[in-house]
Amino acid sequence: MDEKNTHRRRFFKRAAIATLIGSIAAGIGIKAFAQGGPGGWHRGGFMHGPASGPLDPAMVDEHLERMLKHLYVEIDATEEQKATLAPIVKGAVQDLLPLREKLHAARGQAIGLLGGERVDRDAIERLRADQVALADQASKRFTRALADLADVLTPAQRKELAERVARHRHGWHRG
Repeated sequence: MDEKNTHRRRFFKRAAIATLIGSIAAGIGIKAFAQGGPGGWHRGGFMHGPASGPLDPAMVDEHLERMLKHLYVEIDATEEQKATLAPIVKGAVQDLLPLREKLHAARGQAIGLLGGERVDRDAIERLRADQVALADQASKRFTRALADLADVLTPAQRKELAERVARHRHGWHRG
């Protein structure tokens, strides 16, 4: 094999590894969003929990209500803001919850591909591409919810919330 092909293979191998790491980081970002956040999202977040199946909708709703109550106190939300914020947050969570199950399923697929007799590079690539698309979908939904929340809050409330997030950020990424 000539030096040019060796260099090219090395480049593509590194690019694939970087892409895989990026996909994993995006998945972790989704988990961080689901676990992190003001007023209690970091304790037993929505994606943190058994991978064995869907979460109990009543439990999710109860957790959301508790989280929202903390958020309202932290930002001193008005009644009008409370009425607007709740559907934004609940809608985003409902849209993001199915992604949790897809992430867990992909993890199982990755383990299956790794443990197989032969390495199916095409299947690994499809899984990677699916995970990148999933991360992009979650990122877009999260960004839309964040922008919607920002529209409802005053500049002072946004600043307060940003300061709280910055102070607690490191603790939310554990687990």
